[in-house]
Amino acid sequence: MPACDPNAETPRPPKLLERMRIHLRTRHYSIRTEEAYIDWARRFILFHGKRHPRDMGAVEVEAFLSHLAVERHVSASTQNQAKAALLYLYKQVLEIDLPWLNEVVQAKRPKRLPVVLTPTEVRELLLHMDGTTCLIAQLLYGTGMRLLEALRLRVKDVEFARREIVVREGKGNKDRVTVLPENLMAPLQAQLQKARLLHEKDLAAGLGRVYLPHALAAKYPQADQSWAWQWVFPSPVRAVDPRPDARTGELLERRHHVYPESVQRAVRDAARRAGITKPVSPHVLRHSFATHLLQAGYDIRTVQELLGHADVSTTMIYTHVLNKGGRGILSPLDAL
Repeated sequence: MPACDPNAETPRPPKLLERMRIHLRTRHYSIRTEEAYIDWARRFILFHGKRHPRDMGAVEVEAFLSHLAVERHVSASTQNQAKAALLYLYKQVLEIDLPWLNEVVQAKRPKRLPVVLTPTEVRELLLHMDGTTCLIAQLLYGTGMRLLEALRLRVKDVEFARREIVVREGKGNKDRVTVLPENLMAPLQAQLQKARLLHEKDLAAGLGRVYLPHALAAKYPQADQSWAWQWVFPSPVRAVDPRPDARTGELLERRHHVYPESVQRAVRDAARRAGITKPVSPHVLRHSFATHLLQAGYDIRTVQELLGHADVSTTMIYTHVLNKGGRGILSPLDAL
């Protein structure tokens, strides 16, 4: 048996943040959650002078979260995300249970009504858009999908014959079915033709492997090259996927879907050109979808299922628009 080389370097164990990244990936967390949790862990370490989290505990976590609320004035959802990231770091990665964080200054979650466009404003907004981003905006308003749900849409989940779209792994990791508008049948079929040409071009170049969730690429070796699994809205450019391939462990060049920022910017610019003074984002189109369905007389339970809300109380926020004026009353000034 050959003697061990004394000069050979022993592999170093991965650093903490890399361990956290591996832990998140093995549990199939999304790439966005992975990036957010890693970023919050990094900020926490830098906030406490680069001390190792193992040498800190609940007191330091409370101090960091209170700093976010008091000095940084972050929203309640942002603070809750930071808290979830740090609790994951301690409980799952370091295997340290923190006591209940009683002293955290909680950022107040404001109760605000959603921004809703009128049908005329939606029409003007869409008239000032074109290309793929316009089709995505139409899809958001026509189906009630969230932006990432639309961008992550796969070819196999568009049911033209049944006029429905299957939303996979929506918020809360739940699947649901929503309507496919008649007016989008032809534009979506044209979009799929463009996407297929891109896919065939990638296959000819020895590429064309799309990212599959939950190690499906290892279970079905050819599925990631099949047309059914491709994105409906592929990016015009290819990029190296930061997640290693499930079979080989290599970093592959893939064609991702359209970036969310591209759609957000296009919607914002279109609202400005259309002269809409309300703050408009792609999510406003989802709010408008729900509100306009309720105004048309559809049952709130139906709207709840289309939106994928776990509780009908979440959907009820859209009923505020069903009252004309301030809660439907007649102002005494109008009675004079």
